[in-house]
Amino acid sequence: MTLQRYIFFPNRSFFRNLFFALSLFHNLSIRFFINKYHVEFVFIRFLCNFAQIMINMDTLLLILVAVLPAALLWAYVWKKDKKKEPTSWLCKATIYGILICFPVAFIETAISTIMFSPYGGPTTLWGTTSMAFFVAAIPEELFKLFALWLVLVRNPYFDEHFDGIVYAVCVGLGFAAIENVHYLFGFRDEWMTVAAIRSLMAVPAHYAFAVLMGYYYSKYHFVDHSRKTAAMVIVAPVVCHGLYDALLMTSIVDEILGGVCVLVAIIGTIRLHIFARKKLLSMIETPQWEG
Repeated sequence: MTLQRYIFFPNRSFFRNLFFALSLFHNLSIRFFINKYHVEFVFIRFLCNFAQIMINMDTLLLILVAVLPAALLWAYVWKKDKKKEPTSWLCKATIYGILICFPVAFIETAISTIMFSPYGGPTTLWGTTSMAFFVAAIPEELFKLFALWLVLVRNPYFDEHFDGIVYAVCVGLGFAAIENVHYLFGFRDEWMTVAAIRSLMAVPAHYAFAVLMGYYYSKYHFVDHSRKTAAMVIVAPVVCHGLYDALLMTSIVDEILGGVCVLVAIIGTIRLHIFARKKLLSMIETPQWEG
């Protein structure tokens, strides 16, 4: 028995196998750490994307809640129309209502600054009433009427009495939807309360103003070309809009009186809707081109 049987003498094969084993371990270690950091990176990226999605979902929820009341009223009027208007023209009217929000906001800011200074506001009932009419009602309804005229002036499908209401409502609710989005994002911490109040008050009010404008626009176009009817196209929605805002703005100068005026505004809005519904139904029942 030789000494080589008891003592290990490494040979060339041993070193080759050892090198292979060390190389394999090294590669596996590198891949393990790479995969580990890759997994950590993917996980962190997933968390960031998830957070961004949640933020976007919150934003989308606010937009959906803001637009939903206007969309429901839009669908209601569309369903009532027996002879459906082309979707492209309805979308055009709605887009016009959205677009006028930007010049209206600029003009309202300018008027408010002139009347009350950049950092001021109304301090009397006369001031709140003036603000309701000159800052809000008159500019908004004038631009709505301008948008409605742009839609109807060369519209070949404007051939029924009810069409004036349909297109006016599209313009008015397009405006109301964007205004609602603005308010919900402006009061984001209490958006649920704001959304509930505006879905029951402000958006339906804009709808009623639009019904009145569309009713008198069709009446003037098809039946009565008198100056009185022409004036009512803008006077009716401006007066209703101005009174509505004036009642709500009363709380700026007197909280107790403001609370009473809010109740009056709620009752007035309900009555306005009843009146607007009668006008809407009367147009549905009026045959084409009939006086």
